[in-house]
Order: sequence, then C-alpha cells, then structure tokens
Amino acid sequence: MKLSCLPVSLYNDIFTGKSSVADWIQYGAELGLDAVDFSIKFFPKRDTETIKQTRTALEKYNITPCMIACYSDFTHPDPAQRAQELTDLKADIALAKALGVEFLRVTAGQNHPGTERAAGVQWVADGFRRALDAAQKHGITLAYENHTKGAPWDYWDFSQPTEIFLEILDALSDTPLGVCFDTANPLVLSEDVLALLEQVVHRIVVVHIFDLREVGVFEPVRVGTGASPIPQVFSRMRQAGYDGWLSIEEASRSGQKGFTQSIAFVRETWQQTLAT
Repeated sequence: MKLSCLPVSLYNDIFTGKSSVADWIQYGAELGLDAVDFSIKFFPKRDTETIKQTRTALEKYNITPCMIACYSDFTHPDPAQRAQELTDLKADIALAKALGVEFLRVTAGQNHPGTERAAGVQWVADGFRRALDAAQKHGITLAYENHTKGAPWDYWDFSQPTEIFLEILDALSDTPLGVCFDTANPLVLSEDVLALLEQVVHRIVVVHIFDLREVGVFEPVRVGTGASPIPQVFSRMRQAGYDGWLSIEEASRSGQKGFTQSIAFVRETWQQTLAT
C-alpha cells in the first residue's frame, strides 16, 4: 500500500495564493506521505517556470506526485465545448507527464439540463476514448471516478447514479480506463458503496478515501468518523489482491488534525485488514 492525499481542505488557500503548491508538497512530506495529489486548478499557468518550480519542490522534499484531479465535462450540450474539453484534458495529460504524475482523475461531466442519458453516455465514452490515446502515448493512466460535484461545477455529476457510472465503464471495457474508487460518494444518493465496489474492484487503480457525516447528505468529515464503510472496502480490496495507491481526500477542514488523524486511521485500518 502506498499513501497519498488530495488536500481539499487547503483548496481555498492555494487557489487564492495564500499558500503555494510548494507549501503543500513540503507539508505532505512532513506528514510522512508517500506522494501528494494535486487539483488541476493548482496550475492556472502551465508554463515552463511553473513546471520547474513544482518539480524542484518534489525533488527537494523527496516526495512523488501521484495524481492530478481533473474536471472533464464531456456531457456539455454544446459540441464546441465538448471539443474544448478534450483539448483541455489532453493539455492536462501533457502537464501530468511534465510533472511526473502517474494518474489523472477524470470525470464524466455535469448533469446539464437537457442532456439526455443515451447521448450523455455516448459523449463521455467518445471523449474518454480519444483522451486515452493521448494518455497511453505519455504513459499516464486515466482513472474515472464515481464522482459527485466538481469544485468549479454548477451541477452534480451526470454519472453520479451508479447505473450510469457502470454503463459508461461497460462502454469502455475494451480500453485501459481505470477507476478511481471513492469510498463515500455513493452515499449521497443512498446507494451501496460495497455493491458498487464489487462491480469495479478489478478495474481500480487508485482509491479515494473519503467520508461523509451521514447517508444522503454531502457533508465531508474527517476520514474514519462518518458513514463510509472504509474497513469493509479495505477488506474486499485486500481479498482482490489490491496493494496499490490509497489517496485520502481530506476535506474535513479541521486543520492539521484532519490530516494527521486521517493518515493514522487509514494506516492502522489497512494494517488491521492485512492481519485478518
């Protein structure tokens, strides 16, 4: 098991310039993580200097970048915008390559008013398929998440319902598209996390360890204190032979303890699972 973290609690500070990507890299190293995750919104500029500064910080603190969380929106009703989304995602893939990132978290897109299910599924499948060609060229793995709502979005995810998420995955069963499995997102619609896990366990390449206060409500809490069945997820993944990346989605906004206690919980729970 290798441990990374997506610092959702620090988003506003980084987006507004109160702190920097280098600060997050240093903090991740101090926390004892194996890697750090980024949001694509950490990089409004993709110039050579930005890439150099980020790589320098990663080398200075001896930590690797695991994943960039992107917000691809292939369900937009405007074909010109869908084309732009593909262009943007290919640029994200190039950035990931330049930074030494292994995975890109991709999303289907927003549940735009007027986007019908059949059309949306087709648009997403087409968009992912074209992006996968670029990703394979650069050695980047695309990881499709069972998602809820992106930070810059107006609407919930088009494929938030499990049946649509699985329909899109099935349409791309012949591709190397992986899954970024989120341990809590299905709870927002009162769906069964473990039932979805069973359907996708052999396609998972990264796990987003996330927690919500209660079923049916999108209210993030510190990992291990909410309704997400994290021990059961770990147990099933261990049975399936998974020993890859776990990424804590730290969104509790509870300061340093949100990070330190989440990390301790995940490590202890994973070890307990290994011992059973």
